[in-house]
Amino acid sequence: MNKTERYTQLLPQLRALLADDGDLPIAALANTSALLKETFGWFWVGFYLVNQSEKELQLSAFQGTVACTRIAKGRGVCGQSWAKNQTIVVPNVHEHPDHIACSSLSQSEIVVPLYRRNGSIHGVLDVDDTELSTFDDTDAHYLRQVCDLLTELVDFQAA
Repeated sequence: MNKTERYTQLLPQLRALLADDGDLPIAALANTSALLKETFGWFWVGFYLVNQSEKELQLSAFQGTVACTRIAKGRGVCGQSWAKNQTIVVPNVHEHPDHIACSSLSQSEIVVPLYRRNGSIHGVLDVDDTELSTFDDTDAHYLRQVCDLLTELVDFQAA
C-alpha cells in the first residue's frame, strides 16, 4: 500500500477508536500515537502540550524512545511550529536551525499544530524518523486531518 492508501485506511479506524475516548484526552493521544507508529513504522510519534503558563510545551503521550520533556516556545521544530502556528516538514534535521536532538537517530521530522475546539493551540503532534526525507506534503495533509479529527472528537478542556 502506498502512503495515501495507508492514511485513507487509518482515518476511519482512528475515528472509531476515538469515538468513546472524547473525555479521556491522554488516552486518545496515546492511542493515536500508537496507531500512527504501528501503521507507518516511524521512529517516534507523540504529542507535546502547551502548559498552563503557555511558556513551554510539555511531553505528553508518545510511542518511541525517551524524549525531551520540555520545549520552550520558538525552540526546536516543535517550539517553532507552535510559535508560527504552522506545520513544519524537516527533510534533514541536521540542516534545520535550532533543531533539538532528543535522539541522535532522528533524521527527519514533521510537526503539526493540535487545536482546541475554540481554535487555540493545545499542542503539537511530533513525528520523527531514522531516514532522511521521510515526510512530505502528503504527510502534512493527512496528519493535519488526524489532528483535526482529534479536535473534533476529544474534549481537550478536560486535559
